[in-house]
Amino acid sequence: MAKKYRILVVDDEESITFLLKTELEDLSDFDVDVSFNGTEAINRIQSTIYDIALLDIKMPRVSGIDVLRFINEHSPTTQVIMLTNVIDYKTAIETIKLGAYDFISKPYDPQQLLATVRRGVERRQLVIDKEVMQRELNRISGPSGLVGESPVFRQALENARKIADSEAFVLVQGASGTGKELIAHLLHNESPRRDQPFVAVNCASIPDQLLESELFGHEKGAFTNAYTAKQGLVEVANGGTLFLDEVGDISQPTQAKLLRFLETGEFRRVGGTNSMKVDVRIVSATNKNLMQEVQAGRFREDLVYRLNVVSIKLPTLLERKEDIPLLIDYFLKRKAKANPKRVSPEAMAVLMRYNWPGNVRELEHVIEGATVLSRDDVIGANDLWINPSLAGHVPESPPAAISDAPDSYKSLDEIEKIHIERVLKFHQWNRAKTAQLLGITPKTLYLKIKKYKIKIDNHTES
Repeated sequence: MAKKYRILVVDDEESITFLLKTELEDLSDFDVDVSFNGTEAINRIQSTIYDIALLDIKMPRVSGIDVLRFINEHSPTTQVIMLTNVIDYKTAIETIKLGAYDFISKPYDPQQLLATVRRGVERRQLVIDKEVMQRELNRISGPSGLVGESPVFRQALENARKIADSEAFVLVQGASGTGKELIAHLLHNESPRRDQPFVAVNCASIPDQLLESELFGHEKGAFTNAYTAKQGLVEVANGGTLFLDEVGDISQPTQAKLLRFLETGEFRRVGGTNSMKVDVRIVSATNKNLMQEVQAGRFREDLVYRLNVVSIKLPTLLERKEDIPLLIDYFLKRKAKANPKRVSPEAMAVLMRYNWPGNVRELEHVIEGATVLSRDDVIGANDLWINPSLAGHVPESPPAAISDAPDSYKSLDEIEKIHIERVLKFHQWNRAKTAQLLGITPKTLYLKIKKYKIKIDNHTES
């Protein structure tokens, strides 16, 4: 899908705005709006997201520099090109210091102007890509490939590919660790929007009071510590795909605002009064039964119908156990590139018997831990102790180590505490690495440490 770039031309000379609009709109990839004064330009910027703004520096009352300052605060990804009748290098330096992308004198050369506009478009895309990449780097992700040949899994992939090139909203359902975000990436990468941003937001990991601001942005002074205006993720994803992970955890007040956005494409920044509009495709995911959430009064029924235009259900790892050897081979190649390893038949038998409540993510973490623990190029059954539940499937000696006496069993909390302590010690009390291996957030790990009163060795923690 070819994107049309939005350009705002601001000049009090009507002949200049007419020429610029005509020349730019002769090209199929530009849509141009015009304003004849700074006040009108500011009003437009508050309701429309522009890729490029061409600003005349000298205008009565509200100058181009005033508009530039406003853009820097309220639409920082918009690239500004200043226009002036006089070659004034002092003014040029001032505007560039204030955040302008470039500076062109009038009368302008059409080819030079067009080349500058195209460079500005490219620079804006780089700014957005940098923000998207930073979010990807900061996000704890699951496995990075869709691996499996089981019929139930191949059917889910086939269903995803069938609807990838449509504009329909998609709800991906499945237990935690089944690969819902991987399906969201597939839907984006095989759609006409593949060259535009893919922006993921984990709705469960962001405090409820901040989620609205994260999605829709906020204006300067909207709340404490809002020292500058901030664009929301819906603006960053404009033209592309917005992935709402764990959408079932959104609070009801935010659900109402999300529903309005899904129906109209319009939104308001927190603390703002002007409506803005973007074009994004929504892919959402949840491990909850949303209709049960509706019956319990925790989720809006109309929002379920809006999100669930098309649904894809992902199988659990228990439902596709024949894929376990393929997944293990995939993870071993990723985790042990320098020293390739393989799984012994005994260890494979243990891995095949286990029911994998954490699904593919749990399997990945077990293989990662076993790769580190094994002392040679073969992972044995005894190297799987990193997961206490899984270790229960490993035959141990002496047999007396396993007892059927009722008082030998431990509660789930006790098992979890032991497991967390083991992984903390394994990572020398590094909480970030421990949380990643356990497949939980650092905040969740902190709460569990407090809950189980686990003593941290502060001398070795990093």
